[in-house]
Amino acid sequence: MLGPSTQCVHAGEKRQKSEGAIATPIYMASTFTFESTDAVVRFARGEEPREEYGRYGSPNEKSVEAKLAALDGAEDAILYSSGMAAIVGLLMTKLNAGDEIVFFDQCYHRSREFCSKHLARFGVVTHQVPTGDFAALEAAITPQTKMLVSESPTNPHLTVIDLEKFAAVGKAFEIETLIDATLATPLNIKPIGYGIDYVLHSATKYLGGHNDLLAGAICGSKQSLEPVRAMRGILGSVNAPQSLYQLERGLKTFGLRMQRHNENGLAVAKFLESHPRVERVYYPGIESHSTHEIAVEQMKGFGGLISFEVKDADWRDTSRIVDAVRIPRIAPSLGGVESLIEQPYVMSYYNYSPADRKRFGIADNMIRMSCGIEDGEDLISDLEQALTT
Repeated sequence: MLGPSTQCVHAGEKRQKSEGAIATPIYMASTFTFESTDAVVRFARGEEPREEYGRYGSPNEKSVEAKLAALDGAEDAILYSSGMAAIVGLLMTKLNAGDEIVFFDQCYHRSREFCSKHLARFGVVTHQVPTGDFAALEAAITPQTKMLVSESPTNPHLTVIDLEKFAAVGKAFEIETLIDATLATPLNIKPIGYGIDYVLHSATKYLGGHNDLLAGAICGSKQSLEPVRAMRGILGSVNAPQSLYQLERGLKTFGLRMQRHNENGLAVAKFLESHPRVERVYYPGIESHSTHEIAVEQMKGFGGLISFEVKDADWRDTSRIVDAVRIPRIAPSLGGVESLIEQPYVMSYYNYSPADRKRFGIADNMIRMSCGIEDGEDLISDLEQALTT
């Protein structure tokens, strides 16, 4: 079994590529020609694996999908134009009117919005239960339930789910399971190995790693993903060849980058936990986190994302700290080489009611920071000066 960094560099790629190129060439083609009618017939019969039309796949896409499947320990992977396109594509394939899904309630707000607002228009019912409450999860299951959904770790509270239990509930009730492992990445956790059916990644984040592309992926078995791939061909949510090239290039250094993200995340979280102006830190790598024990059992590292709450501060006091940092840029997203910082109250939840923010655990004094690959000492020094404002 090859190590993760070796897989990052070599998995999914042909050893000898066109014209001897070491990098996968960019195939700037919307359609692919056939040499004869017989060749078309062989393709239609499945006797000649190749590309036909860009909406159904491309050589760049196949290379990256094979690499991602290898990293996740999955049989197959399907790439999408974004992480949201990936979850939309999966759920639109797997759910019909009258079906139900159950979500753990700590999740990306757009995933929640799509399910509770837009899937509802098509007669799909979404139930949300407290994150990690398996009794509530089982109680919410009905004969119409077709999918159990969670993130691990969750955004922005970094709660880690017991994946073995989550998969066991799905199997006991014969319901498929989906884990969004964007914050963990395949290098820190492999949900497929715990019996999870589908793993979602926003490849925009750590997998691409440079804040310069949008992409998403679903990993799982070939059989279960076959109808999902067919639906993607209808929906058309595919990547441009240039983005696929950038994603493959980003994955080459993924193992090295993730090591630094893990190191910086843990160092910064420990610093924040000891600071007198910080009330609470959400990071699964520190012992005070509610799911630390589960995280230690399941994860090889804890990532670069940290959320924390400022002591005795309203949202304006908190914003002054965000504005005072000199290294992290103020922006949404995470997982790139540059550190990013934001205030969830302002960035993602500004138009939510106070009651909804409270329900989703979004405190006015919460800051979310994505640690990049800068020197950790510099990030800590920068936060130190910002917290004195």
